[in-house]
Amino acid sequence: MYKIGIDIGGTQLRCAIFDEDGKIIKKVKFQNEKNLGCVKNLNKLIDFINIQKEDYKFNGIGIGCPGPLDIKKGRILNPPNLADWNEFNIVEFFEEKTLIKTKLNNDANVAGLAEAIYGFGKGYESVFFITISTGVGGAYILNNKIIGGANSAAGEINNIIINEDKYSHNGLNAGGLEGQCSGTNIARIASEKSNKNLNAKDVFELYYLKDKIAIQVIEDFCENMAKGIANICAVVDPDIFIIGGSVAIHNPEIISIIKEKTMSKVHNLETLKIELAKFQDDAGLIGASQLV
Repeated sequence: MYKIGIDIGGTQLRCAIFDEDGKIIKKVKFQNEKNLGCVKNLNKLIDFINIQKEDYKFNGIGIGCPGPLDIKKGRILNPPNLADWNEFNIVEFFEEKTLIKTKLNNDANVAGLAEAIYGFGKGYESVFFITISTGVGGAYILNNKIIGGANSAAGEINNIIINEDKYSHNGLNAGGLEGQCSGTNIARIASEKSNKNLNAKDVFELYYLKDKIAIQVIEDFCENMAKGIANICAVVDPDIFIIGGSVAIHNPEIISIIKEKTMSKVHNLETLKIELAKFQDDAGLIGASQLV
């Protein structure tokens, strides 16, 4: 029996077929064209899957999607990057169109699941995954299972408060982790300090060139991320932290800085493990396939 993993993004829709060993045997991607709307975009995936049913027998479809979601009911609620997908029951849609059992979960959760089962979290009982890209996300994986909590909100570290900054990003708590540590806000903070229009890539390039403002911005970013990790340590004390997302993947040097800053804030110095994610683009697909 084969599985299907789907990764829903603001710009791309990705789909892969997995064999019984969890290996990708076929992979496609489509543009998420905003002018087409939700259903017409998803029909690209539906058409692909229904064609594959001629050659493969599937036992399930797993979907990773940006939140917020109603995972129990299979609904996409109101994600900022998928504005016209609000209140859409994606599980019901796929099951009706493909006649294949379908499950939905948060994109950070499924990426964390991939790292826990096949990545650097393999062999550990508890894994906390952090993604730093346009936003900040998290996932707590225990015994290779996503811990969602009573309201499927466990791991939503973007909203934990780490300082007294009054800036609120996307309606999240002022002083929240995402408002200080996302790629979007690294760019915002550096732009405000330098009076230039910078993106996150620009800031890191300036950091490597020893620009004073960029150095301060990245040092503050690492300090704030360390505070967030220390708070997580105090609550769930995972065996290992794994950090992924475009900001971390493209700037792996930050991992050692974050770890050093975290060590001054926690008691379990001997056992603190913080690693860069093993998977990049395929993490969402791999983890989604493990939902079924």
